[in-house]
Amino acid sequence: MDLRAHTRAIFSAEIGGLISQGEALAGGVFRIDHDQAFQSTAVLRYQHKTHEWVSLMWRYDSGLVVNGVPDSDAALALTPAQQTTIGLACGNVYATFTTPITSCPGAVTSKLLTLPQAGQEDDDHNPDRVKPRHVLNLGIGTDNLFHTEKREKFTASLEIANLTNRVALYNFLSTFSGTHFLQPRTFVARLGFQF
Repeated sequence: MDLRAHTRAIFSAEIGGLISQGEALAGGVFRIDHDQAFQSTAVLRYQHKTHEWVSLMWRYDSGLVVNGVPDSDAALALTPAQQTTIGLACGNVYATFTTPITSCPGAVTSKLLTLPQAGQEDDDHNPDRVKPRHVLNLGIGTDNLFHTEKREKFTASLEIANLTNRVALYNFLSTFSGTHFLQPRTFVARLGFQF
């Protein structure tokens, strides 16, 4: 099974409503925080007869738009905690909780954001985004744990989410949902009873 989606979410002129927070938004078109060019999920599943199964899920996200940090200059104004969260760096020097980066003579980079350099950001065609990511999940289980012929059955499964323990962001400083990281490698066990 393979699922694919493309989302283009563009906001243009502000006429009224609840978006403005004290002053009108800048004119022109800009991408909002759920704009993502491409995402895809593929699931491979093998099931032995009617009981045991194994599945591998691959997920790709091209990256959501980041609001509030349009370019490298804006990243230099973030708090030390925010800079550390995104892996902000000036050359080989990374921001820490005690030593933020307030100026940089070269390129400002981020481990988790695409971060256009000052003057290269374009709200419509080159907004700052969360970096793309690939995630793998692995699952094994059975739909009939005790191999009974009855209608009532026990099921069991074990899933390893984020199999490679990838560090990534879903979003950063989103207007309505804040900052969310991809969950670290997680083991999920399930036991069920069908009747």
